[in-house]
Amino acid sequence: MKRRIILDLAVTLDGFIEGKNGEVDWCIMDSELGFNHFLNQIDTIFYGRKSYDLWGQFTPEVDQSDMDEEFWGLVHSKEKYVFSRSSKGTDNKAIFINNDILEEVNKIKNKPGKDIWLYGGASLITTFIHLGLVDEFSLSVHPVVLGEGKPLFVDIKQRLNLKLVNTRTFSSGIVQLIYHVDGNK
Repeated sequence: MKRRIILDLAVTLDGFIEGKNGEVDWCIMDSELGFNHFLNQIDTIFYGRKSYDLWGQFTPEVDQSDMDEEFWGLVHSKEKYVFSRSSKGTDNKAIFINNDILEEVNKIKNKPGKDIWLYGGASLITTFIHLGLVDEFSLSVHPVVLGEGKPLFVDIKQRLNLKLVNTRTFSSGIVQLIYHVDGNK
């Protein structure tokens, strides 16, 4: 079965993925979401360069919870690709892709393996949507309105028809919506 690219992220009720200063303190780490289960379904993560610089090699503080430690351990066990116009080569932790995104991503998708997590940021998400590379949108809508920040969808030029395949609600107030791109299985 062909690997799928899954955009899985947290979003506010008003559609932001970060606050205006990049803050994500509104994001509830809800253990009910079963994020480690998701991480076990993927073996590859796609980052934009800024997201990778921030989170690609993030190490939790010594006094972090076991849940955080397990989460970051799983994240760092994955194969990582960073899409960047400036950084090149490899840094032992990630492979950098500078051009021919469609061709390179299709090569990766056609290799045997598990699904792929499109981590972001926003401009990489936009690029992947324009190239028709996102197979599934898994959005965890958090019960907060920020009013301003970095929107999930920026510069989308064409309509994208989605099919709702699952919803889950959690006691924290998070609602998870899972969509497939209409026409994709």
